[in-house]
Amino acid sequence: MKRTLLAGLFGLASLATASVAAADTCGGVYTVKSGDSLSVIADSLYKDAGKWTLIHSKNIGAIGPKPNAIRVGMKLDVTCLDGLPKGLPGGRKITAAAPAAAAPVKIQAGNASVRKKINLLTATDYAPFTHKESHNGGLMTEIVDAAMATAEPKEGYAIHWVDHWASHEEPLLSNALLDAGFPWFMPDCKNNPEEYRCQNFDTSKPLFELLVLLFASKDRPMVFEKDEDIFGKTICRPQGYGSYMLDQDERYWWRDGKVTVVAPATPKECYEMVLEGTADAVMMNEFTGRAHLAELGFTDQFQVVPQPVSIQAFHLIVHKTHPQKDYILETIDRGLNGLRESGRYQEIVEDHMTRIWAGF
Repeated sequence: MKRTLLAGLFGLASLATASVAAADTCGGVYTVKSGDSLSVIADSLYKDAGKWTLIHSKNIGAIGPKPNAIRVGMKLDVTCLDGLPKGLPGGRKITAAAPAAAAPVKIQAGNASVRKKINLLTATDYAPFTHKESHNGGLMTEIVDAAMATAEPKEGYAIHWVDHWASHEEPLLSNALLDAGFPWFMPDCKNNPEEYRCQNFDTSKPLFELLVLLFASKDRPMVFEKDEDIFGKTICRPQGYGSYMLDQDERYWWRDGKVTVVAPATPKECYEMVLEGTADAVMMNEFTGRAHLAELGFTDQFQVVPQPVSIQAFHLIVHKTHPQKDYILETIDRGLNGLRESGRYQEIVEDHMTRIWAGF
């Protein structure tokens, strides 16, 4: 009897130790239960229902474009943010979850030797994706740099910053003055083959996928559960941002006049138009939209409409006439595969997500 009791005590002690160890972890894997929605899960894990997009973004491949597509038993990867959530299986130790100090990218002086390398092109002013002052040049810059380092092309590679986005496709990439550019969205080329980018560029595998959302005034909340809910609405999209995601996946909301698109010169004007009532919503990718709201001081005045317009993927693009197009794309794709297999891709994304959300 005494031996049995001691064994039981040891068992209880082991369980207690395991529970303490689990509580000391952050992030991990959440299993969907009956009655769950992404907002319910976000409220439970992060104490903030508005962080449903953080969970959706992290699990786009499993969930797809509609946030209500989760099902009981589905395993969701959950990012560690501000020390939450704690105690999930597969979480990281709290001490390892905090990001290192931000390290802005260092631009090296150029020389003619880079002509023999694979020369990649990006630009600043697109935080949190590419920006010289962002950590490691931004999320997309670090992913591309790490993927190329993993692929180890024999000729080496270099990343160049030309801070004039309009010059990238034409003439820098079209004339192969530089070899490949990032990060770029691609239109729905299957249904819109006449689009310039479809006709002139081939792409890598997706570097990163993100949600395109609607941001509406809390004073005039928008319901968007089915296509018809958006018909007749005025969507604001600043000049230069492109609205092709309204005409893809065999839907033609813009082309057929089901929605109206207005395009003022700046994002600020878009948000002001919504607050004034001359537009119903601003259409932005999740991170750019939230960053705008924080920068403008409008966060408390806007609703993130709980249904994405679409999922868009960033790519590296190479002009179709480039003599080494296939080799360059094979190299970056091989590097991305290696990055994912090693787990390093996930580490990079989690590190940046922690920084990005802290800014919101």
